[in-house]
Amino acid sequence: MHLPFFLFLFLFLCLLLAGGASTPKEELRILLELRARLTTTNNATFRSWHADSSACTFNGVKCDSAGFVTEIDLAGTGISSDVPFGSLCNLASLSALSLGSNSLSGGMSADLRNCIHLRRLDLAANHFSGEVPDLSLLSQLEVLNLSGNAFTGVFPWGSLANLTALEVLTLGDNSFDPSNFPEVVTTLTKLNSLFLSVCNIHGEIPPSIGNLTELVDLELADNFLTGVIPLEITRLSNLWMLELYNNSLTGRIPARFGNLSRLAYFDASMNKLEGDLFELRSLKNLVSLQLFMNDLSSELPPEFGEFEHLTNLSLYMNRLNGKLPPKLGSWAEFDFIDVSTNFLTGEIPPDMCRRGTMKRLLMLENNFTGEIPVSYAKCSSLIRFRVSKNSLSGVVPAGLWSLPNLNIIDLASNQFEGPIAPGIGRAKSLFQLYLNKNRFSSMLPPEIGGAASIVNMDLSYNHFSGEIPASIRELKNLQSLNLESNSFSGAIPDAIGSCVSLNSIDFSANNLSRPIPASLGELTRLNSLDLSNNELYGTIPASLSTLKLSALDLSNNHLTGAIPAALGISAYNGSFVGNPGLCILGGGTNSLRSLRQCSAVKRSSSEELSIMMTSFLAAAVVILACIGLYIVIRKRQADGCGDHPAIVKDPSWDMKSFRIVTFDEQEIVNAIKPENLIGKGGSGEVYRVELESGEVMAVKHIWNTPVDGMKERTTAAMLGSRRRRRPAAREFEAEVATLSAVRHVNLVKLYCSITSEESSLLVYEHLPNGSLWDRLHGPALPGKARQLGWEERYEIAMGAARGLEYLHHGWDRPILHRDVKSSNILLDEWLKPRIADFGLAKVLHSAAGGAKDISSTHVIAGTHGYIAPEYAYTWKVNEKSDVYSFGVVLMELVTGRLPIEAEYGENKDIIYWASRRMESRESVMGLVDKRIPTWAMEEAVKVLRVAVLCTERLPTIRPSMRTMVQMLEEAGR
Repeated sequence: MHLPFFLFLFLFLCLLLAGGASTPKEELRILLELRARLTTTNNATFRSWHADSSACTFNGVKCDSAGFVTEIDLAGTGISSDVPFGSLCNLASLSALSLGSNSLSGGMSADLRNCIHLRRLDLAANHFSGEVPDLSLLSQLEVLNLSGNAFTGVFPWGSLANLTALEVLTLGDNSFDPSNFPEVVTTLTKLNSLFLSVCNIHGEIPPSIGNLTELVDLELADNFLTGVIPLEITRLSNLWMLELYNNSLTGRIPARFGNLSRLAYFDASMNKLEGDLFELRSLKNLVSLQLFMNDLSSELPPEFGEFEHLTNLSLYMNRLNGKLPPKLGSWAEFDFIDVSTNFLTGEIPPDMCRRGTMKRLLMLENNFTGEIPVSYAKCSSLIRFRVSKNSLSGVVPAGLWSLPNLNIIDLASNQFEGPIAPGIGRAKSLFQLYLNKNRFSSMLPPEIGGAASIVNMDLSYNHFSGEIPASIRELKNLQSLNLESNSFSGAIPDAIGSCVSLNSIDFSANNLSRPIPASLGELTRLNSLDLSNNELYGTIPASLSTLKLSALDLSNNHLTGAIPAALGISAYNGSFVGNPGLCILGGGTNSLRSLRQCSAVKRSSSEELSIMMTSFLAAAVVILACIGLYIVIRKRQADGCGDHPAIVKDPSWDMKSFRIVTFDEQEIVNAIKPENLIGKGGSGEVYRVELESGEVMAVKHIWNTPVDGMKERTTAAMLGSRRRRRPAAREFEAEVATLSAVRHVNLVKLYCSITSEESSLLVYEHLPNGSLWDRLHGPALPGKARQLGWEERYEIAMGAARGLEYLHHGWDRPILHRDVKSSNILLDEWLKPRIADFGLAKVLHSAAGGAKDISSTHVIAGTHGYIAPEYAYTWKVNEKSDVYSFGVVLMELVTGRLPIEAEYGENKDIIYWASRRMESRESVMGLVDKRIPTWAMEEAVKVLRVAVLCTERLPTIRPSMRTMVQMLEEAGR
């Protein structure tokens, strides 16, 4: 008889307990606790969250008719801290929790399983970490978005089997443990969006993918998928977006692919697909087609010319042939085409800029013929026009030269003829002009001085004639000017001295006459000067002695007189041949083997008297200086002052110069003092040395002993060394001699080596803007802004890549760097990159008396965060090890992040973090440094993808540095 009473009591207590966590007052308390726990950068986020208000009036909160909380939406409100999921799950009616695009951290606690009424859970684009808990109790979920976080471990794929109501599953851009394609996903037949890019998924796409017939968006990019695209994918007739890029998919585009008639965005680039494109011919709704870097062949289907919505077409680096459809791109607001590096023929379709929106036309390295359609002369939206390495001909439409937004005109290696139109003076945005290897003729228009933004101009191997216009003085940004192999005549304009940014001049193989202008000596940035094979006469201006040239060629002219002493060094051997009237001054070693001594020339009596008087005065000065030095030394010895041994000319120091130097070894040695020390590391100590001339050098001090003995060495010991040098020092010199022959605008200049028994000094140019590491991660330098714009970052990436390419491919055997890192990329006055310490690992090994072969060595081989993974288990390095390290530098450039940060997780680095966060084009933008402007985001993402390829774990998969340069050029198109 008491059973009904106890049953009633039990039910009452259950209701009471349940109601205790579900009253509006209790829910108000939960939300106020959430507010207290979170911080925000947006003051408006919690402005309405007050204790004296109803929770239903809170910003981002929705309630049902009974006043219970049903939705919390704080996405993109700038909140941070961890989330009390257990507390939030006490909101009994909570059906939607949206916290995406914030800075939330911590883990997803197992308490989340208590939110059994959730239909929407969005935690995307935060910093959540740890493992994702079992989700099987959240059976009502329709939307699950965990993308763009730092989740790790094994994802609970099996728990998805119970989430049969799911319509949106977005897990991409996380660092899950490797797994094969989760077939359980293919049982979720209500899915309309599946985003698993950058999820560390391996294996093949299963045929059961065809079960997901409701899919509109399928993204599986940036994984490790292999095998073919399954035929069953063609059953997904509702697909609007399909992204499979950057995997290892093989085979052909499957038959019946045309069933995907609603497909607008298809990207399967960077795979190993082969065969033709005919299965795409009925995809009339395509907006963007990206299939670059595959092995596709055959012609483009003519139906492509009828695609009325197509705006982006990128098919570069395949084996496509045949003609492009003549109506291609003529229907929609076409944006860009890139079909470079194929075997395409025929003419350029004339109407791709019909709507006036086209920005990039890239058709390099094909077999296109005919003329440039005149329609492109009116395409004012064009930014890049690149058609080099084809068989195009005719006269360039006049209007093309003056397009207002054009950055690059690249017409090289074709058969174009005619003049450059005067309208080029209105090309205010033009910074690269490549016309080399064509048949252009006539004079350069003086209006060219109006194109003041030009940085690189290559007009070599054409038929240009007349004088070089004096208006060239207006090109203040010009860095490289190549006029080789034309018919220019007259004088080199004195106005060229106003082109203050020039670092490379090549006027060789022309008909230039008259003397070399002294104003060339005003080009302080000049690194390479080639005036060979002209009709120049007169003496070599003394002003050239002030330049620090890596390359100089004045051969085969009619120059006369004495070569300035500063140019008479072995580095310029061969630079003066073919000038019978030139000679080298006597009184010293003839470093230029092909030239005779000036003393062999008959002089007048007045000249002889002048020389005798000069010699007498010089001898008197030397004698007086020696007497003075002797007195000073005797006085110091008597006084017994100074912490170091007396510094006199030490015959045990051996100095070998590789460039023009204005100092001797003693001036350098005397400056090796603690107060001049600016850096210390595994490769030695670096000193800043200011010379009496005002020049500044960077001197690296290396001990000729094993690393273990370095702690016992002192500067005083170095200065006091007198012993005979060991055989190891001779090996060191051989290695340094190799490095001294390396001359490239993107490599730090090595001026000389100074060696003794105990130590060696390498004297480099000093770069005033520090290193790339300083600019990206360090404090702002005094008087200089730390920030780098995208243009500077891209140019640094390109310059450093070209420097490494030269080391790897510019010699009979590769020169390995072995320690590529952002702190070894130095920046000059104009933020141009110079790679430092190249080859130094081998130099150090030689200095320490090591074996010649250090391909397998325990000696210096990189810096933590940059070291290729194969070094950990093979101790071997090769060119691909440098490529890996350079990939890390590229990631630093694009993301602004350090190679090692706590946020990446224990024993994780930027590669692990970045490569698993690159999902769709939209969300990957979150990886890009916020200091990079919006307009440059697309290029930055392309560079980041190149970085990911460089840092593949298997060395054989990584591109060579030569391919790297090409890929970076493509990224910047």
